Amino acid sequence: MNGVKVQNIVASVNLFASLINLEKLAKNLDNVTYDPSRFPGACLKLKDPKVSILIFTSGKIVVSGSKTEEDMHSAIKKVKKKLRKLGVRFKKSYDAKIQNVVASGDVGFKINLNKLAFKAEDTEYNPEQFPGLVHKPSGSNLSFLLFNTGKIVCTGAKSKKEIVNGRRKLVAYLKSLGFHK
Repeated sequence: MNGVKVQNIVASVNLFASLINLEKLAKNLDNVTYDPSRFPGACLKLKDPKVSILIFTSGKIVVSGSKTEEDMHSAIKKVKKKLRKLGVRFKKSYDAKIQNVVASGDVGFKINLNKLAFKAEDTEYNPEQFPGLVHKPSGSNLSFLLFNTGKIVCTGAKSKKEIVNGRRKLVAYLKSLGFHK
């Protein structure tokens, strides 16, 4: 058990497409919202996999909501198929870059956040505003929200492996400060 579960993957994708007519897209596809006075892209919501996709005229998209890389790639292929039916042409396959992976999990023991705020470096804690402690390990892109129950939320990763390794280091750090079972 690695102690984490991916909740959301956000990826930026270049479809290498001809220009996409977003008005045509919104008129011809279900589950698309497009209001150029509010935002320059169209938003397509897929049901399977359950993701949201921002589509821009340039042929670039942002995919969010997938819980696995496989679902992310499946969503991209479905969007390409829908766009192809609307006359959009592609110069080559797509290029997807994961920008952020959000995961939840736990460290396996309860944590006294008041004590941790005084002992740990790279933390922010204001229990009157928010019940979680924010820990941003130096030299890392990761941010952890820690709760008294031992539950955590991790953001800033590019992969699940990075989160698993970050959680392992976090647990070791907490134990080195005297927090453990």
